[in-house]
Amino acid sequence: MTLTWTDLITLDLAKLNEAATEWKTAAEELAKLHGTVRDGLVKKSEAARWAGVNASVTREFVRSAAKEVDDLRREAKSIQAVLADAYEELTQIQKQAKTLADEARKGDPDRGPEPDPGLQVSDGGGGKVRVQESFCDAKGPSRRTQDMIRWYADTLTGLITHAAEVDAAVTRALRASHGGDAHNAGHAEYTSLDQDQLPRAMKLAALGEDAKAAQQAELRRLWQSLSPDARAQLWSAHRDDLLAAGLFNPTVKQVAADRGSGRHGAEKPGWDDWKTRRKMEGLVVGADGRGMDDAARHMKHYLGNSGAPMELPVDEMLSDEKDFQRHVERSHLNREAEWREQALAEYERNGGRAVAIPVETPNADYSFQKASDENWFFAVGSTRSNVTGVVTAVPGADGKPVVSLDYQVNVWDRYNWDQGKHVDVWLYEIPDGEMGQQHKVGLAQEYNMAGSSSVKHYELGSGAAVPGPDEPGRAGERSDPGRGARDGGGEIDR
Repeated sequence: MTLTWTDLITLDLAKLNEAATEWKTAAEELAKLHGTVRDGLVKKSEAARWAGVNASVTREFVRSAAKEVDDLRREAKSIQAVLADAYEELTQIQKQAKTLADEARKGDPDRGPEPDPGLQVSDGGGGKVRVQESFCDAKGPSRRTQDMIRWYADTLTGLITHAAEVDAAVTRALRASHGGDAHNAGHAEYTSLDQDQLPRAMKLAALGEDAKAAQQAELRRLWQSLSPDARAQLWSAHRDDLLAAGLFNPTVKQVAADRGSGRHGAEKPGWDDWKTRRKMEGLVVGADGRGMDDAARHMKHYLGNSGAPMELPVDEMLSDEKDFQRHVERSHLNREAEWREQALAEYERNGGRAVAIPVETPNADYSFQKASDENWFFAVGSTRSNVTGVVTAVPGADGKPVVSLDYQVNVWDRYNWDQGKHVDVWLYEIPDGEMGQQHKVGLAQEYNMAGSSSVKHYELGSGAAVPGPDEPGRAGERSDPGRGARDGGGEIDR
């Protein structure tokens, strides 16, 4: 049976916890019984001075009875460990699902210049979640609202899938623990769900670039499910494969910051709209000639009218704008002490064995300034960013733990020219709303921009400086041999 949204939020996890507690009690009682049998019956049987067929049969029976009690104890302990692990994980998933659903329903009525509307969350069938506006907007849902609907639907559906995968792992572990024989206990032993989930994660990671999108998504969910100890094993064996599978993909909301210009192609173009297009085409050539490669490329893509997403060269952005680097350090990489302390605590709990802990920072906005970087000011204006990564603590050569951070910077924005974006570019005056009108009349189209930096590594607590971005080289410049492909095909028109 497919798990549904209603199943997830109404799941009575208290009963699961109660069952885990009962199995813990059973394991403890069986341990006492085994001690009594081992120290009483078995010792007396082995020490008895008797011989013959009856003696041999009785001794074997006593040994067998003692072993069966111990097998029952190990099976009960295994079942308790699996159920306790499942309770903890499903509780976290259910709590996150309820929190996000409540957040979606409330919206943000105080947000300016326009509030975020409340959204309805319901079953979408087939293990999916349906999200829609609570009240219809006469102007239709804004770009930001559409993005919110998509993000909540995808995230909540992912939580249902995750819960179903945990449930399947529990089923497999319980079957393996029981063995299917009512008269023969003590088969596979589990101390946690890691023993079921880690081999699956290793198998998926080994696929590398051949892993399909669904397999990569499952691998990322398994990464969240695993204990810090198991994560460290997976990270050590398959670091590059995990990164290729999008392990550091941000999970925070990547949504438009504003309403946008409206529905694409909702109006017919007029003579003034065609004049504006000629002006914008001139801006593309002018920006390219002044070395503003990214501003030219982004404007050209807007005029290309495909609406296809575009990749942001984050290393280049960080390298070009030192204030953006400092923003990342102040807003995202200022948690060094907190992350290090968390990793060391897990390291100690794990008995001095390696651990890995995923980390992700909230979104923080940044605005490029025309005076300091004209290229990125016109290419993206204001953008949103966060940092994702993993903190590891491993035994060092001197026996002391070494705590390190591997991370990437993620940046996203929506390219649009909606109301409130009056700018003057060289000899061109661009009145408020004029460029956004191109989207409305179908001569250009807004699009999403997103990208991530290269993955950087440094030791926390070492006093070392935060590593700088990779050298962007010639990417996007006139001498870049791959420039045409990055532009979406062809040279910039001159």
